[in-house]
Amino acid sequence: MTVEIDGAHFRKVLGQYPTGVVVVTAIAADGAPLGMAVGSFTSVSLEPPLVAYVPDKKSSSWKALRESGDLFCINVLGADQEDVCRAVATSKERKFDGIAWRPSATGMPVLSGAVAYIDCTVHDIHDAGDHDIVVGRVHDLDVNAAAASPLLFFRGGYGSFSARDADPQATGRQSM
Repeated sequence: MTVEIDGAHFRKVLGQYPTGVVVVTAIAADGAPLGMAVGSFTSVSLEPPLVAYVPDKKSSSWKALRESGDLFCINVLGADQEDVCRAVATSKERKFDGIAWRPSATGMPVLSGAVAYIDCTVHDIHDAGDHDIVVGRVHDLDVNAAAASPLLFFRGGYGSFSARDADPQATGRQSM
C-alpha cells in the first residue's frame, strides 16, 4: 500500500522529535576546512565502532565533503554554539572564518567548544531516497569536559537540554 505523504506535514510531525546538532568537518584538497550542519546523526555499532549521518544529496556542502576524501569528523555542538551552526549551515565560501578549530589525529577540524568529537573514515554510503546514509568507522573520539549542554533542534528552533543526573565524564554507563 502506497500512501502519498505531504512533505510539509512530514516535516511538522518529525519536528516533534528533538535532534542533536552536529557539524561534519573535513579538509579540502587546498587545505581549507569544509563542513556542514547535520541534525540526522546516530551511533550505529559498538563492534566495530560505527556512526552515521544523513546528508541531502543536493547539498553542495555534502558534495564538497565527499570530494575531499574518506576522512571526516563529527563535532557535537554545544548549546552556546548556535552561531557556529548557522555559519556552517549557510551555503557560502569561507564558512570557518572566525570559528576556532584544531586538527584531530587525522587532521580533520575539531571545533573549539564542541561538546564532543568523533574522528572517522567513511565505511559505507547507502542510497536513501533524496539523502545518503554515510556510515563512518570511528578512529578517535572524546568529550570536552568544559563544554555546555548539547545544542538541540526542535520544532524548527534551537534549544538545549540538561539531564538531572547528567555526568559528562561517565563512561560505559547504560541508561534508558
